[in-house]
Amino acid sequence: MSAASSCRLIGRWRIVEADLWDRDYLDLVEPAMITIAANGHGEIAFGAMQAGLDLGYSASRVSFTWTGCDEMDEVSGDGHAELLGDGSIEIMFAYHNGDEAILKAKPETSSTAC
Repeated sequence: MSAASSCRLIGRWRIVEADLWDRDYLDLVEPAMITIAANGHGEIAFGAMQAGLDLGYSASRVSFTWTGCDEMDEVSGDGHAELLGDGSIEIMFAYHNGDEAILKAKPETSSTAC
């Protein structure tokens, strides 16, 4: 079994809070989300920032580097996400030579009617 296939963070997560920004900013352009895929890649979007992730896996944690755009400027950084006891994840998100933030995300729930 690969590290990715045993990772409990695989999936799409709704970012619900941050220590640096309020909820209105997080959802500025679209609902704030992080997607952790099993193929070594993922995506994150909050505020005016959108980025691709390159992932490394363990059972209850992923580490990542990221590159993307924030208000049309190229940005990059690194971070990690860890599964918490309540089923949410805590994300440490750092801009290269810039801000560091702690984000909290919950599993995305579908609102699709049956």
